[in-house]
Amino acid sequence: MTTATGEHEWLEGGITAVPGILAGGVVAGIKPSGKKDLALIYSSTPARAAAVFTSNQVKGAPVLVSAEHVRGGQAQAIVASSGCANVCTGEQGIKDAREMTRLVGELLRIPANHVLIAATGVIGVPLPMDKIRAALPKLAKSLSPQGGRAAADAIMTTDTRPKEAALRVDIGGRPVTIGGIAKGVAMLEPHLATMFCFVATDAVVARGALGAVVRRAVDGSFNRTTIDSDQSTSDTVAVLANGLAENAPLEAGARGLRQFAGGLEAVMAKLARMLVADAEGASKLVTVAVRGAASRRDALVAARSVANSPLVKTAINGNDPNWGRIMMALGKCPARIDQEKVSIAFGEERLVERGMLKEGVRLERIQEIMERSEYDVTIDLGLGRGEDRVWTCDLSEEYVRLNSKYTT
Repeated sequence: MTTATGEHEWLEGGITAVPGILAGGVVAGIKPSGKKDLALIYSSTPARAAAVFTSNQVKGAPVLVSAEHVRGGQAQAIVASSGCANVCTGEQGIKDAREMTRLVGELLRIPANHVLIAATGVIGVPLPMDKIRAALPKLAKSLSPQGGRAAADAIMTTDTRPKEAALRVDIGGRPVTIGGIAKGVAMLEPHLATMFCFVATDAVVARGALGAVVRRAVDGSFNRTTIDSDQSTSDTVAVLANGLAENAPLEAGARGLRQFAGGLEAVMAKLARMLVADAEGASKLVTVAVRGAASRRDALVAARSVANSPLVKTAINGNDPNWGRIMMALGKCPARIDQEKVSIAFGEERLVERGMLKEGVRLERIQEIMERSEYDVTIDLGLGRGEDRVWTCDLSEEYVRLNSKYTT
């Protein structure tokens, strides 16, 4: 099944919708639950690679090893585990991450430095390497052109459902496919990445052009999300481009690269929204859009301040149109704010004008909008032409329950 949106044709499936990409997911026994916890993505041909990682100063061993491997600009496989983050595990953690890339490389007959690695789960616990060593041959055997869903399942921790997206875009008369999987529904307010997002494409991308496109796509998608304002130590976004579409190489500045970039951002934005919609304990996906700011940076700062406010997020959870909390969150941020120029709308219904409750406001209509699973809060600062948006969710008692007992 396909659906067309603008220049993009959305496809069923995720990363294995891309020609030449195989994936798989198996149970290694890392998770006590006995669910899938080891994933592998493999390109049957060598691929250009680019990745973006967490800017948290505390970084997991897989992040450090992958950052080193991706520097060469080529990769052919991504191995990811869930249930143990391999963070704050010292020299042993680095050795374990390197061993995993070596073992995968041997199984797939590719160099170890062409294998990227990621891990998610509890911090400060060493990987159960005996279990992983035993499971890796089974994982390599599980690789299949239909294995994208199994890989999406195997990277989940507290996600309630797998995240997949794929589309086709016409570039210079040739169809190019882009597909990806993602996970991460807490400890999420990325700056440079998200929890995990692995994307593949069959596009031919010129040397040196992929990294900038990936960074821009991440900035417009995952960098515009927040669940709880906390930033993971394991954030990894990796993109493999295997060139099987045989299009003319996409060069920096060319129209074809811009079309590809639009498709890549569309896939990442869809995955990013899925992450926020599945946030731990959440029931609502809310777009906080700010316009009329003195600059685009001010718009983003203001949107993020509102989107991150626990008081705003709890009001969203209770369908409470407590607009005073939005004014508070605007006022505390470093963006330029003139309270007498602020207007706020929920969906199409205006709630605040010139910094005060709108005369004749229909509060019952706003509460109806707030009962939806998805809606927009639009804030106009009345100061300029800057605009931006952040996707957020509500904060519930369930979020507190899940995170008060995460390691026990």
